[in-house]
Amino acid sequence: MTVPIARTLISIGIILMVAGCVNVYDERSDAMNREYGWHDPGYMYPEQYEPMPGSNIITDFSSNGEMIYYTGLNEKEQQIPVSGGPHWLYVHGGSCVSCHGIDGKGGVPIMMGTVIPSDITYEALTSEGEHEDEHEEHPPYTDETISIAIREGKDPSGEELDYTMPKWDLLDEDMEDLIEYLKII
Repeated sequence: MTVPIARTLISIGIILMVAGCVNVYDERSDAMNREYGWHDPGYMYPEQYEPMPGSNIITDFSSNGEMIYYTGLNEKEQQIPVSGGPHWLYVHGGSCVSCHGIDGKGGVPIMMGTVIPSDITYEALTSEGEHEDEHEEHPPYTDETISIAIREGKDPSGEELDYTMPKWDLLDEDMEDLIEYLKII
């Protein structure tokens, strides 16, 4: 066998091996996507909605506001449109809990973020104490300014929140339900 023919056969073999790996990968990733619903809205990680024994992750929601907070979907299972914020949030679905945590207190750095997510419990947002962010002090939030923060990414003084805060396009009734949920977490 001559050297050029051997090189050609080796090249063909390598191409076939790579093509075979790609096909196996595609089949595996498709199976994983079907099994875990990774492309379904509101499902960031499969474990997020399949709780381990003793887990405090909620999968049965008691209100529309709670469902929005945890999944980014409303009770009609419509994905809440979002703009801005981290790209991974809308690639895999996401929600308030993805950054602010199950207790709403934030405090943990998020992937690709520049600030630590703040405490968004209603008590913390509306208290008369100091409210500072990376820009300046601002007055306490009201239901109206919470809505503006969620929809427009602005604090009560009109300053832009960090760019990692997405802008959610919630219907009025969904916004009311979400704010009601913030009052109980």
